[in-house]
Amino acid sequence: MKSVIFDLDGTLADTSGDLIAAANACFRAMGAGDLLVPGRDAGTALRGGKAMLRLGFARMGGPREDEIEAWYPRLLEEYAGAIDRHTVLYPGAMAAVELLARAGYGVGICTNKPEALAERLMMSLGARAAFGALVGADTLAVRKPDPEPLREAARRLGGDPARCLLVGDSDTDRMTARAAGVPSVLVTFGPSGADMAALAPEAMIDSYEELPGVVERLLI
Repeated sequence: MKSVIFDLDGTLADTSGDLIAAANACFRAMGAGDLLVPGRDAGTALRGGKAMLRLGFARMGGPREDEIEAWYPRLLEEYAGAIDRHTVLYPGAMAAVELLARAGYGVGICTNKPEALAERLMMSLGARAAFGALVGADTLAVRKPDPEPLREAARRLGGDPARCLLVGDSDTDRMTARAAGVPSVLVTFGPSGADMAALAPEAMIDSYEELPGVVERLLI
């Protein structure tokens, strides 16, 4: 079976608002106030919790790697407590997923968000049942851009890992697909959309309406 595997943050859903809120809760606890700005820092937010902490510490005077590691569990705790206040699925995402499933493709998720948080968020959004597999950052011993989580998502769908593609929004997703030897489709509607062309993916989409046709072309 052919499979279409989706990244989550910045691809299926705009999670930046809740991620930034969690990071700012940490910075307030440090006495620094809100250091990240919703909207402006969305691109950093969608690269994960440690990226947000690194940016905040840089604005406090310099990177502090030991403190980033120390505060990361607190950030995850803050995020888990308010995971869906601002998060929204991108327009057309679930309609495209449904069309792909009806066409016989397996559909799954491969994300660098911790698995439990990804499961919780997708359940909260009412979208988890549409995906036959979900592989998170801690599901395996490795995470993207290692290709194994992508391959594992395809296997859990009952698919051939060599006959899948990855829909994503970042250089991490591009590198993951390349390492797996499969196509990548990068979305341009996220905060880093203008940077996608430089990554030379097999395809880019400006909206989810385009995805089923692109998948049919790439997964021959």
